[in-house]
Amino acid sequence: MTFSFKISIHFIALLVFTICVNATGYAQEIAVLKYKGGGDWYGNPTSLPNLITFCNANINTKINSKPQTVEPDSPEIFQYPFLHMTGHGNVFFSENDIENLRNYLLSGGFLHIDDNYGMQPYLVKELKKVFPNKELVELPKTHPIFSSAFKFTEGLPKIHEHDGKRPQAFGIFENDRLILLFTYETDLGNGWEDEEVHNDPFEVRERALKMGANIIKYVFEN
Repeated sequence: MTFSFKISIHFIALLVFTICVNATGYAQEIAVLKYKGGGDWYGNPTSLPNLITFCNANINTKINSKPQTVEPDSPEIFQYPFLHMTGHGNVFFSENDIENLRNYLLSGGFLHIDDNYGMQPYLVKELKKVFPNKELVELPKTHPIFSSAFKFTEGLPKIHEHDGKRPQAFGIFENDRLILLFTYETDLGNGWEDEEVHNDPFEVRERALKMGANIIKYVFEN
């Protein structure tokens, strides 16, 4: 079976699944990526449920309130148009992970990676295995992901401080389609968590949730 034929099959599976969940009343389902390497893939456990609640209330989505968990080498990733990945430490993708993730992203899927802190050096190395000929490119503040639902005229907002660096949003593209977003030095997921977890002011949490809603809306519409 050729690589392109496998991509076509995966794209058809994703399309059929999307039609089926639309018929049941869910616009989409989203999932957390359970990666290997020892990093805390399970970090920020309240973040995605809170983001889903915010999106369903504010941008007219109908996302299943309980995000699923999926491993990168599983065929089940093709059921989810949006995967979220976070953590602090090491990331490792096996050969099966690499092939499956590459097929998933090239056939219409999307991966958002939010560096909780300390993930970046491991992640960059592993992403080069997935896409040896692609680079992480910083998104300009004029990119539509910063205005799809709520306007962020200065680009990615800063939610939590770590090393005094500015927040950056990096992407990987296939032709003109953004297939992967890496948010760095912002900690969006911390801002999505329950208020008592980090005791962030309302304004900070609202900025994080609005930016998360922008990502969801952009992905669902592109």
